Amino acid sequence: MLRGLRNASSSWLGKSIMAAVVGFLVLAFAVWGIGDIFRGFGRSTLAKVGGTEISIEQFRQTYNDRLQQIGRQLNRAITPAQARELGIEQQLITQIIAEVAIDEKARQMGLRLSDAEIGRMIMGDPTFRGPSGQFDRQRFEMLIRNAGFNEARFAAERRRDSLRREVYQSVGGDVPVPKAAAQALDRYENERRAVEYVVLGPAQAGDIPKPTPEVLAKYFDERKALFRAPEYRKVVLLAATPADVAGTIEVSDADARRYYDDRRSRYGTPERRKVEQIVFPNADEAKAAAENLKKGLSFEALAAERGLKTSDIDLGLVAKADLVDRAIADAAFALPEGGVSAPVAGRFGTVLVHVVKVEPENVRPFDAVVADIRRDLALERAKPAMQSLHDKVEDERASGLSLEETGKKLKLNVRTIEVDRSGRDPAGAQIADLPAGADVVANAFATDVGVENDALQTPGGGYLWYDVIGTTPSRERRLDEVKDQVETRWRDDQISERLGAKATEMVERLKVGTPFAEAAAPLGLKVETKADLKRGRGADPLSSKAIDAAFRADKGVPLAADGRNATERDVLKVTEVTVPNFEAASPEAQRYSEGIRRALSEELFVQFVTRVENDLGTTLNQDALNRVHGGSSEQ
Repeated sequence: MLRGLRNASSSWLGKSIMAAVVGFLVLAFAVWGIGDIFRGFGRSTLAKVGGTEISIEQFRQTYNDRLQQIGRQLNRAITPAQARELGIEQQLITQIIAEVAIDEKARQMGLRLSDAEIGRMIMGDPTFRGPSGQFDRQRFEMLIRNAGFNEARFAAERRRDSLRREVYQSVGGDVPVPKAAAQALDRYENERRAVEYVVLGPAQAGDIPKPTPEVLAKYFDERKALFRAPEYRKVVLLAATPADVAGTIEVSDADARRYYDDRRSRYGTPERRKVEQIVFPNADEAKAAAENLKKGLSFEALAAERGLKTSDIDLGLVAKADLVDRAIADAAFALPEGGVSAPVAGRFGTVLVHVVKVEPENVRPFDAVVADIRRDLALERAKPAMQSLHDKVEDERASGLSLEETGKKLKLNVRTIEVDRSGRDPAGAQIADLPAGADVVANAFATDVGVENDALQTPGGGYLWYDVIGTTPSRERRLDEVKDQVETRWRDDQISERLGAKATEMVERLKVGTPFAEAAAPLGLKVETKADLKRGRGADPLSSKAIDAAFRADKGVPLAADGRNATERDVLKVTEVTVPNFEAASPEAQRYSEGIRRALSEELFVQFVTRVENDLGTTLNQDALNRVHGGSSEQ
């Protein structure tokens, strides 16, 4: 469990905890809760949860949406074959069944959310805020459209996710964490150890005579697969990025100035104000209080009269965008320092606002950022032109031009590489400067010579076209081609074997009480010490395996471990174990407790979903699922 704790995740769309739990954790229990598989379905029904049927078409739409989402994240299309290899179909049907089960449970519990509440949730989502800090409808529509939603579908999905979160919170929202569990995790993370050690290397192995031709040939014959030449692909790459187009775009001074004025907050710190407010139950009380302030009563005294502490009225040092209530924000940022507003009709009552302090905005001057603005504007304008450039490339390819000819004609970057599956060239060097965010090597090995491939999308809105123009099959190399490599590996194996024997011998001597220095002396080694070791942290010259072994061993017990490479072996002994003091109220302990609480909550919820599915009666139409797997359109 200590290694299994993980952080909750959420999508860019600001989906709730429940969406992440249902979308990912449910996969951990595969198809638990699915009852007997039977054939008594309509041909269009894939599964049934209680009284709810999941149609093949519903599954296909969700499946296609999911593939598009994954493709956008990876910047390349996911084929159905790749999806099957990843198990996405089975994962998705499991997820949909779990979601439908939770939706049924929410209905049984009478959970409801009004359209107005959903609207408030969406408008309050920081993802959809524009430069002003307020909800930006254009940004909202662009983001949900890019994610494959229209407004109605997104609102419906948000409602379902929110209701699932309510169910989740009722099941595992406040799980108590045993102190012993948090303490164990704290010790696992923060225990420190000290060791005595020596590192045996090639010098301790002694002289290794050169292998005879017969020995080397036998060694090679037994390990030919290790020296086999990989398959290589010769690939033509044509890249087009917004930066390529941006270099041809002129940005006027007026446009740069307008961009700067519209986004001043981006280039510094906005004006901030220390604001206090007193909320009144009605406008009449607020007016009476305002009159008393005009007569000389201080704002603090008014608060005290109403039984309010400073913490009750203090909104803090805030920017205008930080204030949720627009009316209060407008009033607070219209007052001078020390000023008090007239009664303001706020969301939660009539309010008097007091500005305690004003911190002016601190914005970098236009001249200092104009070069960056021109670049940003050019890139922004280049992005819409990328689709036009994409179409031009496709038109040239359709006319019969090769990628190399297309690149020369359109003055785009073209290069040819020869690469194996690990991204190395025939000389064994890693190929540099491959386009980021597009796994062109994997895609090149998933296609063939003469196949016209779809362009890959790259981060920032660019495209990468690739054509395989040649292949060199994998083959067994002859000994004479790799003789130096074979001899080096043979020598390393000999050294490793000798060091293993010497390390074992040294450990046996230490176990019978021989002092460490005395055991190390015949090998010409000096015993070193290493303190403050932590689990999972490197500590050269000790290997990670040696560190792991040190934390599994008892104090004073000698041990040997593999070194950092085949020609090293570590011998060590734990000399000190420092157990951390556990402070339950410390931020670190609280973080551990939260991680455990989250893990326990998720495990409880998985069990809950399993029970709900069983109680509702969950069945799967295997025939329909097989037709989906086979790509049949028959229904």
